[in-house]
Amino acid sequence: MLHIFHDLNYLAIIVSAVILWLLGALWYSPALFARPWRAMLGIQKGATKGSSMIAGMIASFVCDAVLAFILAHIVIWTQAATFGWGALVGFVVWVGFIAAPNLPQGIYEGRPFKLFAINSGYWLVGLLIVGGVLAVWR
Repeated sequence: MLHIFHDLNYLAIIVSAVILWLLGALWYSPALFARPWRAMLGIQKGATKGSSMIAGMIASFVCDAVLAFILAHIVIWTQAATFGWGALVGFVVWVGFIAAPNLPQGIYEGRPFKLFAINSGYWLVGLLIVGGVLAVWR
């Protein structure tokens, strides 16, 4: 019988949310992809107000925690117990729930493939790492 509720490691879920949040801060920083990302979206440097940045950062962390909570369930359901198997679960989730819907959406919207690569690349790396962490830290 499939159990919906599990003995989850909530500390691992919170740490996973922090990992995703910090990865996002690095990924969309000037050191990596901030300049091309802003250029493709037409966002001027410094155009974002402080209050909207704070709200975005809070929303990012809350949603990262939700994602980690859901992924923890999927990792348990698949019985992934090593970093590699957890990363594979993260990859499958990325293909099915990030790449598959967002690629055609970007095509319909006429957005550059590079924007898809930046945005979905963040989720690919994040889900690989977090899937692995959640698999080994139960």
